[in-house]
Amino acid sequence: MKKMNILAIALGASIMASCADEIEMRRPPVYEMPELPVVEGIHSYKAPLYWSIYEYCYTQEQSGVANSDMDFNEAQWDEVIDWVATELKPYGYDMVCTDGFIPMESKDESGYMTHYGSMPLKELVAKCKAKGLKVGVYDNPLWIHGPRETKVEGTDYIFGNLYYNGSVDIMNPSAENMWFNWVVAENPGAREYIDGFFKHYAELGIDYIRMDFLSWYEDGKDRNIGVVGHGYGHASYARALSYIAESAKKYGIFTSLVMPHLYNDAEVEALYGNMVRIVSDTAGGGWWHCSAYDRGMSYSNWPNCMNMFDGFTYWSHIAGRDKVILDGDFIRLNTFSSDAERETVVSLQLMAGGPVTVSDQPSTIGNNVHFYTNTEMLALNADHFVGKPLSDKLNDPDNQIWYGQMSNGDYVIGLFNRDDSARSINVEFSDLGIAGSWNVRDLWKHEDEGTASSISATIPAHGCKIIKLSK
Repeated sequence: MKKMNILAIALGASIMASCADEIEMRRPPVYEMPELPVVEGIHSYKAPLYWSIYEYCYTQEQSGVANSDMDFNEAQWDEVIDWVATELKPYGYDMVCTDGFIPMESKDESGYMTHYGSMPLKELVAKCKAKGLKVGVYDNPLWIHGPRETKVEGTDYIFGNLYYNGSVDIMNPSAENMWFNWVVAENPGAREYIDGFFKHYAELGIDYIRMDFLSWYEDGKDRNIGVVGHGYGHASYARALSYIAESAKKYGIFTSLVMPHLYNDAEVEALYGNMVRIVSDTAGGGWWHCSAYDRGMSYSNWPNCMNMFDGFTYWSHIAGRDKVILDGDFIRLNTFSSDAERETVVSLQLMAGGPVTVSDQPSTIGNNVHFYTNTEMLALNADHFVGKPLSDKLNDPDNQIWYGQMSNGDYVIGLFNRDDSARSINVEFSDLGIAGSWNVRDLWKHEDEGTASSISATIPAHGCKIIKLSK
């Protein structure tokens, strides 16, 4: 069994091999793809609100704890579950989720993951269910956990038949796969193995799967490391995601796609994923990951953008109601330097229709819970709201103005300031296609500001102002 290592290296401080085009954003290349099957009705979800173990694991790794020695024991899970149920669940946060780092083990005949470190997933689900919470799992239906002789349920195939056997032309013939044993989608038994993966988790009571390192399957390359594996090709990748979408829908499990290259303008991911990561890993978090890391730069493969703000801006054109959800990765409020920054990072996710994924722990959150529990802001999530920037160009100041319409006809406008000093912003509502005068309410101050047809505000450094317009 592989020890999952989410790459503190993966998206940390590696030297980038390419530079940004300052005039036109660099889009991922377009490749010829096979005719893709349609899996209907998978984009009806709203973005999830949940807690992730990521911060704990990341900080453990940074302190020198080996992945093989890392664990989150029963008492630690009990503390977190109680905290989430008490402090966050009343506001809509209804799930806890595992991540990488800690050993993921298969301890039964199925060959699929049954334990996250010392914690049996079955027991974790029972603990969460008792508190009214769901469980998400970090795993990938293209990873092989069990022995080669394990039978693929309902077939005469074994796991050994799922490995690369010449069934496709690989992109890096001389390379060895790092870390993962991959299921090749074209191999007999692959579709059944993927279906069995989702059946296994559905029977455990799992509602959400976060699947990582997808770029490593597609072309076996990582911009930060280099060649990391065979690379089974774009057509094989598309086939694999179609099988995943098919089975995830069948068993009612939400899929989160992580580390995708997003080639063909995210054609495959937008078609088959419920949610897709559009930015590098959170890592140390703070303003660096929210806005500053390689600000204004884009790259032609994963990660296309290095900070949340650029990622949401760059990929805003593929998002919307009943479309794929954009994922800005985890939030660690305790790593931010000011309340203005904390309001911004939460507001950005909600304005873009993304998830709010709490990764702070009870021991690190301090007095910052209230930034996660602003009911007027969280109403956007409940409404399936998805806003857009005034411009999706990374170096255009207009990308700091976001707006969108709620299902009841109200509008929400977000004014952001990514700069290191205060900035005045003036917006005529008519420039956003919003005619007439409206009642204005500040969603962070919880104050009505009268009737207006425009907004003028001085936004503090790294801050924001979010207003709702209603008749």
